[in-house]
Amino acid sequence: MHVNPKQRRRHSAEFKAQVLAACAEPGASVAAVALSYKLNDNLVHQWRRGRGASPVPSSTSTTVAESAPQFIALSLPLSPPTSAPAPAPAIAAVAVEAILLEFKRGALGVSVTWPVSAAADCAAWLREVLR
Repeated sequence: MHVNPKQRRRHSAEFKAQVLAACAEPGASVAAVALSYKLNDNLVHQWRRGRGASPVPSSTSTTVAESAPQFIALSLPLSPPTSAPAPAPAIAAVAVEAILLEFKRGALGVSVTWPVSAAADCAAWLREVLR
């Protein structure tokens, strides 16, 4: 019996969840995971974006949900009150207000400091990073 090579394969929700869980592991690349499961990496990218993935049974859904991005609270420094004059510093040092971003994923941690004067640029950069 000859199988048509153009016929699409159907993958179960459990299989998709297993592949997505492997992609969520720290240091895993989508291309390497796709290759190990004999899949096209574009297909796995589609599954990661939520296209083509059907609902997953509750036993494996916690694994996928744990790898989802979480809310990151940012604290911005308060500007000094304008009504009270600031005391003159003993040393000529300039205080620069900055935005501090800290990311953690598994064992990897990254800290980024961004000047408050460029907050719009920081927001644009952060949108790209979180894509």
